Amino acid sequence: MTPQQVCRAIRDDIIRGDFRPGQRLTEDTLAERYGVSRVPVREALRTLEAEGFAWSRPYAGTFVAELTEAEAADLLEIRALLEPMCAGRAAVRRSPEQLGRLKELTSLGQEAVRDGRLGELARLNSRFHEVLAEASGSALLSQLITQLSWKIAWVYAVELPRRAEDSWREHDEICAALEAQDPDRASAVVAEHIAHATSAYRLRPRADAETAPEPAPPPVPTP
Repeated sequence: MTPQQVCRAIRDDIIRGDFRPGQRLTEDTLAERYGVSRVPVREALRTLEAEGFAWSRPYAGTFVAELTEAEAADLLEIRALLEPMCAGRAAVRRSPEQLGRLKELTSLGQEAVRDGRLGELARLNSRFHEVLAEASGSALLSQLITQLSWKIAWVYAVELPRRAEDSWREHDEICAALEAQDPDRASAVVAEHIAHATSAYRLRPRADAETAPEPAPPPVPTP
């Protein structure tokens, strides 16, 4: 596994809750878990710290971060600002292949809802929004939205199946706006979609975990 693959594996386990907020992440334990040496683990932990999923302190170790409720709420507010802008750009910049992929993901999501395969929806939804971000033509915007979606999946659960059917119908409307190359409509539909989704979010319960010796320091902005 490359350091990037190790990073993705650890991040996925944090998002799933296999590693709980405040839990210590040791290089030896992680290396054994993923069958790698300590070197890619060390690099992966540095990346996760930069992304805000972990924090470290000399002589204490590295720990899974924990967002406050206010910080968690900020994630949804930031998403509500970024994704409509992203959709507006995607309406005029998307490629035929990207539009086809979005339609395909929408069909797969609707099929999963009809068949009751709700466990597949989170992955399909995340991929839909990643492709939508890529279609904006902005690598920076795509990176920001992808990292934002990871954080939201980490701290929030979605009430299913109450929201599932409506959500994937809205994905269909997003595809229609992109196909029509209507940036105003695409932006408005995504804004409405996010507003509806926000009402279905609830903070994940925090189980007791091995705690760090003191709370994580606030992140230091990078220039």
